[in-house]
Amino acid sequence: MTDQELEALLRDLESDRTERKASLADKDRICEAICAFANDLPAHREPGVLFIGINNNGTCANLPITDALLLEIADIRTSGNILPLPDMLVQKRVLNNCEIAVVIVQPADAPPVRFRGRTYIRVGPRRAIATPQEERRLAEKRRAGDLPFDIQPVLLSDLNDLDLDLFKTSFLPASIAYDILAENQRTTQEQLLSLRLLTPKFNCNPSVLGVLTIGKDPRQFLPGAYIQFLRIDGTELTDPIKDQKEIDGPLIQMLRQIDELLQINISTATDVTSQQVETRQPDYPLEALRQVTRNAVLHRNYDFTNSPIRISWFIDRIEVLSPGGPFGQVNIDNFGEPGITDYRNPHLAEAMKNLGFVQRFGLGISITKNSLRKNGNPPPIFQATADHILVTIQSR
Repeated sequence: MTDQELEALLRDLESDRTERKASLADKDRICEAICAFANDLPAHREPGVLFIGINNNGTCANLPITDALLLEIADIRTSGNILPLPDMLVQKRVLNNCEIAVVIVQPADAPPVRFRGRTYIRVGPRRAIATPQEERRLAEKRRAGDLPFDIQPVLLSDLNDLDLDLFKTSFLPASIAYDILAENQRTTQEQLLSLRLLTPKFNCNPSVLGVLTIGKDPRQFLPGAYIQFLRIDGTELTDPIKDQKEIDGPLIQMLRQIDELLQINISTATDVTSQQVETRQPDYPLEALRQVTRNAVLHRNYDFTNSPIRISWFIDRIEVLSPGGPFGQVNIDNFGEPGITDYRNPHLAEAMKNLGFVQRFGLGISITKNSLRKNGNPPPIFQATADHILVTIQSR
């Protein structure tokens, strides 16, 4: 925070974002104040500030601000009395010609925050212990903050990072009925918000969903949001590589490109001897490869990893590796069983359904197995671990 911002808070004696202490003598009161600022019951979504070395009336207490004092204040965070650990910054500042220790406390992502088992909040310019009703409000704030990753904000992006032409020509008509669009007088930003491509909080940053589906360069913000394709002339990764590509871009473009690449690489054999009518049989059914690839895009973990989806096309099989293991009610033991499904990225699933890349939910594995059986391929092999899903499809 700048000196001007801090001085403005220092002058406002009625603010529920500030507290003043002449010294560190009553450390429990200071801990209570830090706890209250972290809980941010009024939902300012701005930091609270504790000024140490200032009297209640705003005058300077002339407290020596030493390194030892700053260290003692900083140790409050790790003492184990305030849980979860508060996000706080301790600094020595000179404001209005007065040396002050400034403690800047950010609102907690997962309230309530408690000091020695008690939840403290700000009520106007004073602090208090939260009532049961106020505790429930804090718990609701936490649940509201626990959004699925695909609609969390991408804080470093803004509206300029979205392809609004792609949104208007492809995404919007696929997601909203024509007659509703015809009557709809919403602005583009309101439409983006209603489809969760922007986040209503956090200054209307694009969401992960927005960046993935209509982002100009999704990999700028989600480095693993692409598909790595390898065509290998052999049965091992160490064998010569015939072709390699990186397929990226917004969702529509990426899935269309991978569909074309899969189709180009499928070989079709012609049988003119065993039957009276010529028959053509591919080594892999396109529908099975589409299902496996789209499931990888839909169910992969986009958080905590920069790894892409990997398609390794060997001379005898295809391996599709998706980052992120089973999610929710799906586990390593029941993976692939009919009717057992869950969604790590539920809003991405909705978008893919609207755009026509998913016909029915929960049927991807069944469609894959059925397509392979009809084409004469062996059943797919699924290997699920805590970190990834590997699908192996053997050639006909």
